[in-house]
Amino acid sequence: MAGAPNREYKNSLVRWIEYRLPIFSLLDHTIGRDYPTPKNLNYWWSLGAVLTIALIIQIITGIFLAMYYVPTAEGAFDSVERIMRDVNSGWMIRYIHSNGAALFFAAVYIHILRGMYYGSYKRPRELLWFIGIIIFILMMATAFMGYVLPWGQMSFWAATVITNLFSAIPWVGDSITIWLWGGFSVGSATLQRFYSLHYVLPFVIFGATIVHIWAIHVHGPNNPKGISVKGPQDTIPYHPYFTTKYMVVFGIFFIALAFLVFYEPNYLNHSDQFKRANPLVTPANIVPEWYFLPFYAILRSIPDKLMGVVAFGGSLMILFILPWVDTSRVRSGAFRPVFKQFFWIFVADVILLGYIGSQPPAGALLIIGRLATVYYFAHFIIILPLVGWMERPKPLPESIAEPVLKGEGGQ
Repeated sequence: MAGAPNREYKNSLVRWIEYRLPIFSLLDHTIGRDYPTPKNLNYWWSLGAVLTIALIIQIITGIFLAMYYVPTAEGAFDSVERIMRDVNSGWMIRYIHSNGAALFFAAVYIHILRGMYYGSYKRPRELLWFIGIIIFILMMATAFMGYVLPWGQMSFWAATVITNLFSAIPWVGDSITIWLWGGFSVGSATLQRFYSLHYVLPFVIFGATIVHIWAIHVHGPNNPKGISVKGPQDTIPYHPYFTTKYMVVFGIFFIALAFLVFYEPNYLNHSDQFKRANPLVTPANIVPEWYFLPFYAILRSIPDKLMGVVAFGGSLMILFILPWVDTSRVRSGAFRPVFKQFFWIFVADVILLGYIGSQPPAGALLIIGRLATVYYFAHFIIILPLVGWMERPKPLPESIAEPVLKGEGGQ
């Protein structure tokens, strides 16, 4: 009968709702008992759920902060101080929002690296990978605009430096820069633009996340072995097995967030961020938040302004070609001994770029930063194609169930 529920529920209220709006059967189909999941998924696969919850936390805390924030050059810094001192629990909401963003990016980087290691970008999941990278770029834009809003010294000069980069674009660069500023310098109009976009973009990210989850359900999630599901023996329901298992990772995330909020709330902030913005005083070393540092190092490593912008944008856009530059037919890095070594070298290179981005661009660090930048691009353009052609992978198991039953599933 039309409108009848797909599953019989014991609770009468749930049955009443389900008959009229089958939301519970939809949840069962997407993240519940009716969603077959590869039985060898390890804890790294929990980060998608963690990121979804973290995004919701960012949106909720951001809405409360927006009630008191004043997006003007004269009032922004004081409004943040008022939130911290006068608004009930305002300090906690702001610290959850700022430190939550830092943990959000930490989880995103691990999520991306997990996808790179296990080949989650390979056929038929290319579009899933593209949507994920688009979400990552939107996150970076949103976080940068949020970093500007407190209107401290580092906020002002970070906005000045980054928006000035658009002036390097031939013919239209100056017009774009003036449009971003809302005038001829960074000021109140710039703040109002960034405030509006910072408020709206998280909802765009949330919509893109729904599409991302939808794309996962088309062909199902990848798994540590990187082989396709052969039948019911390779899967188990998502709930309660993985929902219970992933509670461990949720616990780690919230413990880390609580530690930062209640014990080290300003550990990740630069000291200049606590000074009111002053256009007449330039900080000794302008640095963004830690999660921008690798890309900031790539930007600074190029002496030419335009080529620096190209390298900065290229360091993100190059992630889109990953499904094609990786020429190996084996999906998971667990069976690729040579790829595994180069993968960890790449991770070390990104960490090195992050450190260099936090230091003044001078001396030996500048040269090392340029070499690390070259290696970053070489990993995608040269190393991955060559390794895929020349590497001899280990034999793949016949099915997911085979290594799981032998105790090799990475549970």
